[in-house]
Amino acid sequence: MTAFLSSKIRPPPILNSVDKITREKEYKPQSRCHIVCQETWSSRRHVIANGGVALVSVLAFNCGFRPLVAWAGDEAIEQEENDESLVGAFKSLFDPNEKTKSGRVLPKAYLNSAREVVKTLRESLKEDPNDMAKFRRTADAAKESIREYLGSWRGQPTVVNEESYVVIEKAIRSLARFYSEAGPSAPLPEQVKLEIISNLDTADKFL
Repeated sequence: MTAFLSSKIRPPPILNSVDKITREKEYKPQSRCHIVCQETWSSRRHVIANGGVALVSVLAFNCGFRPLVAWAGDEAIEQEENDESLVGAFKSLFDPNEKTKSGRVLPKAYLNSAREVVKTLRESLKEDPNDMAKFRRTADAAKESIREYLGSWRGQPTVVNEESYVVIEKAIRSLARFYSEAGPSAPLPEQVKLEIISNLDTADKFL
């Protein structure tokens, strides 16, 4: 009987219990909250990292894109201005008329002829008469330009009332009247010379 009780009633295996508890502590699964918190923090770090990269990319793109847009806009404006200048040059080339300094629109052929008269006649009047070679050369150029001018534009309705036409005709008549009275080889008086030059300066303002 005593042997039977001793075999039935044995103290619990403490070592086994301790080992079981130790194993449970070692292999106890982590709580769901801990896992979720770790996953959430990891996701946030990923989002922040990706967001930072995206923000830097956008800023870099904008900073580089804006100067490119401004440069492209400047290039377009410059090209447009060049095109307008080119069109204007073609129009001016084939346009028979031209705007004068006073704002009048007159035939280009008349303006070129009138300007040549003003230029050559002024040079001949300012030339030293003692230098016969230069004086003769400038006088001949003035005569030729006056002859062409009168042959093309004398009495033309399109220009006869223009200020430039009136004063140029006045200068030519003063010169012709003096030489018809004093002779073709007479020296031109200073007073007559200044009067003609004044008329030429007035004509130049309207050409």
